[in-house]
Amino acid sequence: MSDLGRSAPVRSYARIALSIGVAALATTQLVGCGKKAAVDEELAAKLVQPVAKIELAAAPAAAPGSRKGEDIVKAVCGACHESGAAGAPKIGDKAAWGPRIAQGFEGLVKSAAAGKNAMPPRGGAADLTDDELKRAVAFLANKAGASFKAPE
Repeated sequence: MSDLGRSAPVRSYARIALSIGVAALATTQLVGCGKKAAVDEELAAKLVQPVAKIELAAAPAAAPGSRKGEDIVKAVCGACHESGAAGAPKIGDKAAWGPRIAQGFEGLVKSAAAGKNAMPPRGGAADLTDDELKRAVAFLANKAGASFKAPE
């Protein structure tokens, strides 16, 4: 029993010392609350830089009215006319283009301007000028054997 009596005051002192230590720690932590540490903005920005950068730039747009038929077909018409999507005659398919070429150049241009079946007016490129549309039609038809003259 004497062992228990001796250890009780030691335990009591240990508890008091531990409580004081925790209070001191809490106090030092709370003293810094609400204060912002000084940050070197330039250094922080430098440290969080990515490993590599990629910059995408749009290709310079051609001035309206100056685009060539081949360029228009690649950018606008090719999505359907290269694969035959939605029943579009494929580029260079003489059998599919034959009846269309028989309508004549002006008939094809009129059809392309108004849209036909799943094809929207002007192939969906509302910014095409009349001459650009004619260049694209001539390019497509000539690939299938026509000999239409495209406007300059």
